[in-house]
Amino acid sequence: MNAAIINAPGKTPIYGEFAEPVAGAGEEVITVSASALSNFSRSRSSGTHYSSEQVFPEVAGVDGVGRTADGWRVYFALPKAPYGALAEMSLVRSEQCVPIPDGLDDLTAAAIANPGMSAWAGLVERAKLQKGETVLVNGATGTAGRIAVQLAKYLGAGKVIGTGRNAAELEEVKALGADVVIPFALGEGHPAGAKELEQALVKEFAGGIDVVIDYLWGESAKTVIVAIAKAVEDATPVRFVHVGGASGEGNIELPGAALRSSAILLMGSGVKSVRMSVLLDSIRQVFAVVAPAGLQIATKPVPLAEIESCWESAPGKPRVVFTVG
Repeated sequence: MNAAIINAPGKTPIYGEFAEPVAGAGEEVITVSASALSNFSRSRSSGTHYSSEQVFPEVAGVDGVGRTADGWRVYFALPKAPYGALAEMSLVRSEQCVPIPDGLDDLTAAAIANPGMSAWAGLVERAKLQKGETVLVNGATGTAGRIAVQLAKYLGAGKVIGTGRNAAELEEVKALGADVVIPFALGEGHPAGAKELEQALVKEFAGGIDVVIDYLWGESAKTVIVAIAKAVEDATPVRFVHVGGASGEGNIELPGAALRSSAILLMGSGVKSVRMSVLLDSIRQVFAVVAPAGLQIATKPVPLAEIESCWESAPGKPRVVFTVG
Protein backbone atom coordinates (compact mmCIF):
# COMPACT_ATOMS: atom_id res chain seq x y z
CA MET A 1 0.00 0.00 0.00
CA ASN A 2 1.07 3.64 -0.43
CA ALA A 3 2.13 5.31 2.81
CA ALA A 4 4.17 8.09 4.40
CA ILE A 5 7.09 6.19 5.93
CA ILE A 6 9.49 7.39 8.64
CA ASN A 7 12.68 5.32 8.64
CA ALA A 8 14.42 6.78 11.70
CA PRO A 9 13.73 9.20 14.59
CA GLY A 10 13.45 12.81 13.50
CA LYS A 11 13.37 12.03 9.78
CA THR A 12 10.88 13.43 7.29
CA PRO A 13 8.48 10.77 6.03
CA ILE A 14 8.88 9.56 2.47
CA TYR A 15 6.09 8.43 0.17
CA GLY A 16 6.48 4.76 -0.64
CA GLU A 17 5.24 1.18 -0.29
CA PHE A 18 4.52 -0.39 3.10
CA ALA A 19 3.08 -3.77 4.02
CA GLU A 20 -0.70 -3.85 4.46
CA PRO A 21 -2.00 -4.39 8.00
CA VAL A 22 -3.93 -7.46 9.10
CA ALA A 23 -6.49 -7.13 11.90
CA GLY A 24 -6.25 -9.29 15.00
CA ALA A 25 -8.80 -9.75 17.75
CA GLY A 26 -10.36 -6.43 18.79
CA GLU A 27 -8.73 -4.55 15.93
CA GLU A 28 -9.96 -2.77 12.81
CA VAL A 29 -8.28 -2.26 9.46
CA ILE A 30 -9.29 1.23 8.35
CA THR A 31 -9.41 2.31 4.72
CA VAL A 32 -8.16 5.85 5.22
CA SER A 33 -9.62 8.90 3.47
CA ALA A 34 -8.08 11.84 5.36
CA SER A 35 -5.55 12.69 8.09
CA ALA A 36 -4.69 16.17 9.36
CA LEU A 37 -1.21 17.58 9.91
CA SER A 38 -0.74 18.56 13.55
CA ASN A 39 2.14 19.26 15.92
CA PHE A 40 1.12 16.16 17.89
CA SER A 41 1.19 14.00 14.76
CA ARG A 42 4.62 15.26 13.73
CA SER A 43 6.24 14.94 17.15
CA ARG A 44 4.79 11.53 18.01
CA SER A 45 5.55 10.10 14.57
CA SER A 46 9.13 11.37 14.63
CA GLY A 47 9.76 9.99 18.12
CA THR A 48 10.11 13.29 20.02
CA HIS A 49 6.75 13.26 21.84
CA TYR A 50 6.63 11.74 25.34
CA SER A 51 4.04 9.18 24.19
CA SER A 52 6.00 8.00 21.12
CA GLU A 53 6.45 4.24 20.80
CA GLN A 54 9.83 4.57 19.01
CA VAL A 55 9.13 1.87 16.40
CA PHE A 56 10.93 2.39 13.08
CA PRO A 57 10.39 2.19 10.20
CA GLU A 58 6.79 3.21 10.74
CA VAL A 59 3.94 4.93 8.97
CA ALA A 60 3.45 8.53 10.10
CA GLY A 61 0.19 9.99 11.39
CA VAL A 62 -1.58 9.62 14.72
CA ASP A 63 -5.21 9.99 13.69
CA GLY A 64 -7.51 10.15 10.71
CA VAL A 65 -10.83 9.40 9.10
CA GLY A 66 -11.84 6.37 7.07
CA ARG A 67 -14.08 3.31 6.87
CA THR A 68 -13.95 0.01 8.71
CA ALA A 69 -14.19 -3.32 6.89
CA ASP A 70 -17.92 -3.24 7.71
CA GLY A 71 -18.32 0.12 6.01
CA TRP A 72 -18.67 2.33 9.10
CA ARG A 73 -17.27 5.85 8.65
CA VAL A 74 -15.13 6.61 11.69
CA TYR A 75 -12.48 8.83 13.18
CA PHE A 76 -9.61 6.74 14.57
CA ALA A 77 -6.73 7.57 16.90
CA LEU A 78 -3.30 6.15 17.79
CA PRO A 79 -2.95 3.29 15.28
CA LYS A 80 -1.03 0.19 16.32
CA ALA A 81 2.70 0.52 15.55
CA PRO A 82 4.19 0.42 13.01
CA TYR A 83 0.99 1.47 11.21
CA GLY A 84 0.00 5.12 11.15
CA ALA A 85 -2.83 7.18 9.75
CA LEU A 86 -0.97 8.49 6.70
CA ALA A 87 -1.47 5.48 4.47
CA GLU A 88 -4.11 3.83 2.35
CA MET A 89 -4.85 1.51 5.28
CA SER A 90 -4.25 1.67 9.02
CA LEU A 91 -4.65 -0.65 12.02
CA VAL A 92 -6.31 0.44 15.24
CA ARG A 93 -8.04 -1.02 18.27
CA SER A 94 -11.81 -1.06 17.84
CA GLU A 95 -12.44 1.06 20.95
CA GLN A 96 -10.24 3.80 19.49
CA CYS A 97 -12.75 4.53 16.73
CA VAL A 98 -15.42 7.22 16.93
CA PRO A 99 -18.44 7.24 14.57
CA ILE A 100 -18.76 10.36 12.43
CA PRO A 101 -22.19 12.01 12.13
CA ASP A 102 -23.70 11.93 8.64
CA GLY A 103 -23.69 15.71 8.30
CA LEU A 104 -19.95 16.06 8.99
CA ASP A 105 -17.62 15.72 5.99
CA ASP A 106 -14.33 13.82 6.11
CA LEU A 107 -12.05 16.87 5.77
CA THR A 108 -13.72 18.78 8.60
CA ALA A 109 -13.83 15.71 10.85
CA ALA A 110 -10.13 15.01 10.31
CA ALA A 111 -9.18 18.66 10.84
CA ILE A 112 -11.28 19.42 13.91
CA ALA A 113 -10.85 16.19 15.89
CA ASN A 114 -7.47 16.91 17.53
CA PRO A 115 -7.89 20.64 18.29
CA GLY A 116 -11.50 20.02 19.30
CA MET A 117 -10.47 17.23 21.64
CA SER A 118 -7.78 19.36 23.28
CA ALA A 119 -10.23 22.22 23.83
CA TRP A 120 -13.12 20.06 25.07
CA ALA A 121 -10.95 17.96 27.39
CA GLY A 122 -9.25 21.06 28.77
CA LEU A 123 -12.44 23.01 29.35
CA VAL A 124 -14.79 20.22 30.43
CA GLU A 125 -12.73 17.35 31.85
CA ARG A 126 -9.86 19.25 33.48
CA ALA A 127 -11.15 22.77 34.18
CA LYS A 128 -14.76 21.70 34.86
CA LEU A 129 -15.94 24.95 33.27
CA GLN A 130 -19.15 26.37 34.74
CA LYS A 131 -21.59 28.67 32.99
CA GLY A 132 -20.84 32.33 33.50
CA GLU A 133 -17.15 31.86 34.28
CA THR A 134 -14.35 33.85 32.65
CA VAL A 135 -11.87 31.98 30.45
CA LEU A 136 -8.49 33.07 29.11
CA VAL A 137 -7.22 31.24 26.03
CA ASN A 138 -3.46 31.79 25.87
CA GLY A 139 -2.59 31.30 22.21
CA ALA A 140 -6.02 32.03 20.80
CA THR A 141 -4.88 32.64 17.22
CA GLY A 142 -3.78 29.05 16.60
CA THR A 143 -6.16 26.44 15.22
CA ALA A 144 -6.73 24.82 18.62
CA GLY A 145 -6.99 28.19 20.35
CA ARG A 146 -9.69 29.34 17.94
CA ILE A 147 -11.69 26.18 18.60
CA ALA A 148 -11.24 26.69 22.35
CA VAL A 149 -12.65 30.22 22.09
CA GLN A 150 -15.68 28.97 20.17
CA LEU A 151 -16.31 26.04 22.50
CA ALA A 152 -15.89 28.15 25.65
CA LYS A 153 -18.64 30.47 24.42
CA TYR A 154 -20.85 27.55 23.39
CA LEU A 155 -20.37 25.90 26.79
CA GLY A 156 -21.57 29.03 28.56
CA ALA A 157 -18.49 31.05 29.48
CA GLY A 158 -19.58 34.52 30.52
CA LYS A 159 -16.44 36.12 29.15
CA VAL A 160 -13.62 34.86 26.92
CA ILE A 161 -10.23 36.57 26.72
CA GLY A 162 -7.82 35.69 23.91
CA THR A 163 -4.08 36.36 23.76
CA GLY A 164 -1.67 36.03 20.84
CA ARG A 165 1.21 37.60 18.98
CA ASN A 166 -0.69 38.57 15.84
CA ALA A 167 -2.99 41.54 16.41
CA ALA A 168 -4.73 41.14 13.04
CA GLU A 169 -5.51 37.48 13.70
CA LEU A 170 -6.79 38.38 17.17
CA GLU A 171 -9.44 40.51 15.47
CA GLU A 172 -10.54 37.34 13.67
CA VAL A 173 -10.72 35.62 17.06
CA LYS A 174 -13.07 38.37 18.25
CA ALA A 175 -15.37 37.49 15.37
CA LEU A 176 -15.34 33.89 16.66
CA GLY A 177 -16.58 34.91 20.09
CA ALA A 178 -13.73 36.40 22.13
CA ASP A 179 -14.95 39.33 24.22
CA VAL A 180 -11.47 40.76 24.82
CA VAL A 181 -8.18 40.22 22.96
CA ILE A 182 -4.70 41.05 24.21
CA PRO A 183 -1.80 41.10 21.72
CA PHE A 184 1.73 40.65 23.02
CA ALA A 185 5.34 40.70 21.84
CA LEU A 186 7.93 38.74 23.82
CA GLY A 187 11.55 37.70 23.50
CA GLU A 188 14.92 39.44 23.17
CA GLY A 189 13.63 41.95 20.66
CA HIS A 190 10.92 43.11 23.06
CA PRO A 191 12.51 43.70 26.49
CA ALA A 192 9.39 45.42 27.86
CA GLY A 193 6.98 42.91 26.34
CA ALA A 194 6.50 40.70 29.40
CA LYS A 195 5.79 43.67 31.66
CA GLU A 196 3.32 45.13 29.15
CA LEU A 197 1.51 41.80 28.89
CA GLU A 198 1.45 41.44 32.66
CA GLN A 199 -0.05 44.91 33.10
CA ALA A 200 -2.75 44.21 30.50
CA LEU A 201 -3.61 40.90 32.17
CA VAL A 202 -3.68 42.35 35.69
CA LYS A 203 -6.10 45.01 34.49
CA GLU A 204 -8.33 42.40 32.87
CA PHE A 205 -8.11 39.90 35.75
CA ALA A 206 -9.31 42.59 38.17
CA GLY A 207 -12.77 41.75 36.86
CA GLY A 208 -12.23 38.06 37.60
CA ILE A 209 -10.61 35.04 35.96
CA ASP A 210 -11.62 31.42 36.52
CA VAL A 211 -9.98 29.27 33.85
CA VAL A 212 -6.84 29.51 31.71
CA ILE A 213 -6.43 27.23 28.70
CA ASP A 214 -2.76 27.49 27.70
CA TYR A 215 -1.55 26.45 24.26
CA LEU A 216 1.82 28.23 24.42
CA TRP A 217 3.74 27.69 27.68
CA GLY A 218 7.02 29.59 27.89
CA GLU A 219 7.29 33.26 28.86
CA SER A 220 3.65 34.07 28.14
CA ALA A 221 2.42 31.31 30.48
CA LYS A 222 4.76 32.48 33.22
CA THR A 223 3.45 36.02 32.77
CA VAL A 224 -0.15 34.81 33.03
CA ILE A 225 0.63 33.00 36.29
CA VAL A 226 2.36 36.08 37.77
CA ALA A 227 -0.59 38.28 36.73
CA ILE A 228 -3.02 35.89 38.44
CA ALA A 229 -1.01 36.12 41.66
CA LYS A 230 -1.05 39.91 41.54
CA ALA A 231 -4.65 40.50 40.47
CA VAL A 232 -6.85 37.76 41.91
CA GLU A 233 -8.34 38.15 45.36
CA ASP A 234 -7.14 36.06 48.31
CA ALA A 235 -7.80 32.31 48.05
CA THR A 236 -9.86 32.60 44.86
CA PRO A 237 -9.07 29.47 42.83
CA VAL A 238 -8.01 29.78 39.18
CA ARG A 239 -7.69 26.58 37.12
CA PHE A 240 -4.68 26.82 34.81
CA VAL A 241 -4.76 24.03 32.21
CA HIS A 242 -1.61 23.54 30.13
CA VAL A 243 -2.54 21.94 26.80
CA GLY A 244 0.24 22.71 24.31
CA GLY A 245 3.71 24.18 23.91
CA ALA A 246 3.45 26.11 20.66
CA SER A 247 5.97 28.69 21.91
CA GLY A 248 8.72 26.09 21.65
CA GLU A 249 9.86 26.95 25.18
CA GLY A 250 9.79 23.64 27.04
CA ASN A 251 10.57 25.02 30.51
CA ILE A 252 9.83 28.13 32.52
CA GLU A 253 11.28 29.64 35.68
CA LEU A 254 8.20 29.70 37.88
CA PRO A 255 8.42 32.08 40.87
CA GLY A 256 7.49 30.25 44.06
CA ALA A 257 5.89 33.44 45.38
CA ALA A 258 3.34 33.29 42.57
CA LEU A 259 2.12 29.96 43.93
CA ARG A 260 2.29 30.91 47.61
CA SER A 261 0.36 34.13 47.02
CA SER A 262 -2.44 32.63 44.94
CA ALA A 263 -4.85 29.71 44.87
CA ILE A 264 -3.92 28.79 41.31
CA LEU A 265 -4.40 25.15 40.36
CA LEU A 266 -1.85 24.02 37.76
CA MET A 267 -2.67 20.98 35.66
CA GLY A 268 -2.06 19.49 32.23
CA SER A 269 -4.44 18.02 29.68
CA GLY A 270 -3.48 15.47 27.05
CA VAL A 271 -2.48 11.88 26.44
CA LYS A 272 -1.82 10.14 29.82
CA SER A 273 -3.14 13.03 31.95
CA VAL A 274 -6.62 12.26 30.61
CA ARG A 275 -7.85 8.71 30.01
CA MET A 276 -7.95 7.69 26.36
CA SER A 277 -11.64 6.83 26.66
CA VAL A 278 -12.31 10.37 27.87
CA LEU A 279 -10.27 11.91 25.05
CA LEU A 280 -12.21 9.88 22.50
CA ASP A 281 -15.48 10.89 24.13
CA SER A 282 -14.35 14.52 23.88
CA ILE A 283 -14.01 14.06 20.12
CA ARG A 284 -17.46 12.46 20.00
CA GLN A 285 -18.88 15.49 21.83
CA VAL A 286 -17.13 17.93 19.49
CA PHE A 287 -18.44 16.15 16.42
CA ALA A 288 -21.94 16.40 17.85
CA VAL A 289 -21.76 20.18 18.38
CA VAL A 290 -20.00 21.26 15.17
CA ALA A 291 -23.34 22.26 13.65
CA PRO A 292 -25.21 23.63 16.71
CA ALA A 293 -22.15 25.56 17.90
CA GLY A 294 -21.32 26.76 14.39
CA LEU A 295 -17.70 25.70 14.84
CA GLN A 296 -15.45 27.06 12.11
CA ILE A 297 -12.16 25.56 10.91
CA ALA A 298 -10.47 26.24 7.58
CA THR A 299 -9.00 23.24 5.75
CA LYS A 300 -6.58 22.73 2.87
CA PRO A 301 -6.67 19.29 1.22
CA VAL A 302 -3.27 17.99 0.09
CA PRO A 303 -2.67 14.64 -1.67
CA LEU A 304 -0.70 12.17 0.48
CA ALA A 305 1.90 11.88 -2.29
CA GLU A 306 3.02 15.45 -1.39
CA ILE A 307 3.85 14.52 2.21
CA GLU A 308 7.58 15.25 1.92
CA SER A 309 7.09 18.86 0.83
CA CYS A 310 4.47 19.64 3.50
CA TRP A 311 5.69 17.75 6.58
CA GLU A 312 8.10 20.40 7.87
CA SER A 313 5.71 23.31 7.37
CA ALA A 314 4.25 24.59 10.62
CA PRO A 315 0.63 23.50 11.00
CA GLY A 316 -1.44 26.61 10.62
CA LYS A 317 -4.47 28.13 8.99
CA PRO A 318 -5.96 26.71 6.91
CA ARG A 319 -5.28 23.29 8.45
CA VAL A 320 -3.55 20.90 6.05
CA VAL A 321 -5.45 17.65 5.66
CA PHE A 322 -3.78 14.88 3.67
CA THR A 323 -6.19 13.05 1.44
CA VAL A 324 -5.79 9.40 0.51
CA GLY A 325 -7.17 7.64 -2.53
